Amino acid sequence: MGTNIKFLLRLFRQPSTAMSSILDQGSLLFASLAVLAVFLLLQVPFGLGITFRFYTPLVALVVVYVPGVLLISNLLAGLGGGLRTVFERDYAPLLTCTAMAFAAANLPLVAAAWFLPAFAFGVLALLSCLYFGVLMFFVVRTVFGTGNGTAVAVVCLSWIPLVAAAFLWILLGFLLGWFASPFFLFFVYYYLGSEIAGLGSGLRGRQNFRRTLEAATVNPHDGDAQYQLGLIYQQRRQYAEAIRRFQNAVAIDPGETDAHFQLGRIARDQGRLKDALECFQTVVNQDEKHSQNEVLRELGALYIAVSQFEDARNELAAYVERRPYDPEGLYYYGQALEGLDRPTEARVMYARATEAVRTAPRYRRRLVARWSRLSQDRLRKL
Repeated sequence: MGTNIKFLLRLFRQPSTAMSSILDQGSLLFASLAVLAVFLLLQVPFGLGITFRFYTPLVALVVVYVPGVLLISNLLAGLGGGLRTVFERDYAPLLTCTAMAFAAANLPLVAAAWFLPAFAFGVLALLSCLYFGVLMFFVVRTVFGTGNGTAVAVVCLSWIPLVAAAFLWILLGFLLGWFASPFFLFFVYYYLGSEIAGLGSGLRGRQNFRRTLEAATVNPHDGDAQYQLGLIYQQRRQYAEAIRRFQNAVAIDPGETDAHFQLGRIARDQGRLKDALECFQTVVNQDEKHSQNEVLRELGALYIAVSQFEDARNELAAYVERRPYDPEGLYYYGQALEGLDRPTEARVMYARATEAVRTAPRYRRRLVARWSRLSQDRLRKL
């Protein structure tokens, strides 16, 4: 209980770190009770008593908002797997983080309801809604590992299910009343208990896996556990902790090529190009074909960033020869050729990148669509 309260309060100071901790150690039961407690306390100063259904916000999160966010995230980010797989894996983690964010955003309203006039309370309520949107940005980014732009888009579109629910409120209000009935809940749990338990397995699985890795790091010779933890933090955009874990893996085993590769990718994204070059050179020396030759693509992109276009062309030519249908590699190759003042060949590469996206499998097309847009933009300018 005390640990979850600390996570809830930490959302006001360090939302990114707090969301990661909630995902690793948070309790869905506590998060649900926190939402109920906040809205139960809110009804007292307004004198609503039992006429105000304090459980309605939680039911709306469970039935409307969280499934809507999950569907929108899957459409925009391609979470992998079928819809059933996505719900079983991500629903409980998303609901836990969302409920904690909802409780934190509305917690200030409890005190404000006692001491502020109605107008000031209304302004604070609006600010709470905005703050909930900010916290949801960190929720989406942490749970799904999306980029900042995708997370913002998901949060902006996440109000659509609530707006739709508002238009159907009379019908939904009647149904939610039934859903909240103890008799209805008993029969639902009796007949659908295994499916409900399956929705919670995603959160339990993540937390058990994390605990296993943390236990494995006690072994000073286990570099793979450090690497796996680094991947978790990297996906959550907690790069400082990810770097520390990858460096631990390299210190344990200098031949941990994967850790060198990820350190190089983070360094390139952060603009530390010299560090990135050292990491990628280490990877090439250890295994030139590492990660399906992607180290060559990363080196090419790095050389483009420092305007060493001939070096970039050499690396990317080798990469495109080995993986001729990767739109990212084709786009970078086009950039290298454009930098060498070879516009005709650059156009060919941009056109190939666009075609590679168009002919990619549907599940992958959403993941690589960016390179088609960038290629078409360069084609228009050449």
